[in-house]
Amino acid sequence: MTNSTDTFTYSHSDEELINQPIGYWASTAGAAVVHHIRTMLAEAGLTQPQWWILNQLVDTPEGRETADVVAILRGYLGVGDGNLHHDIRALRERGLLTEDEAGARITITGAGRTLRDDTAVRQGNLRAEIHEGIPDEDYIRTLKVLQRMIHNVGGEAWHH
Repeated sequence: MTNSTDTFTYSHSDEELINQPIGYWASTAGAAVVHHIRTMLAEAGLTQPQWWILNQLVDTPEGRETADVVAILRGYLGVGDGNLHHDIRALRERGLLTEDEAGARITITGAGRTLRDDTAVRQGNLRAEIHEGIPDEDYIRTLKVLQRMIHNVGGEAWHH
C-alpha cells in the first residue's frame, strides 16, 4: 500500500512508453487493482462475488429474484452461475441474506445491510487510495482509450 508521501516514478520516458504493450500494462493494472480490492473484502469477511450480491440487494427491501441477480452478475470477471449460487448459500448460512423456500427470491438481512454499509465505507476509502494522484479527467480519458481499443479489436466489455 502506498500513500501521498511515497514517491512515484514512471517506468519509462514518454518516448519509450509509446512502444510499450498495452496488453501488458492493462492486464497488470487490472490484476493489481482486483487483488487490492479482494484483499480489503477478505478482511471484511467477504469474497468479491458476495460483495456484488449484497450490493444487488441493498436497495430492494422486498428482495430480488435469485435468477435476476445471477443473470446480472454472471459476467463480472468471469464468475459463473455455480459460483454465485455457492456465494448466495454462504451468505445465507452467515445470516446475511434469506432465501424463500424455493430459493427463487433472496433478501438482505439487517446484519447483511450492516456489513454491506460498513464495507461500502471501506470501499470508498479504497477507491480514493487507488485514484490518488490521478485527476478525474485522466481517469475518464484512460477508460475511453481502453474502451476504444477493445472496440478496435472486436472485443466486448461489460458495462452497467
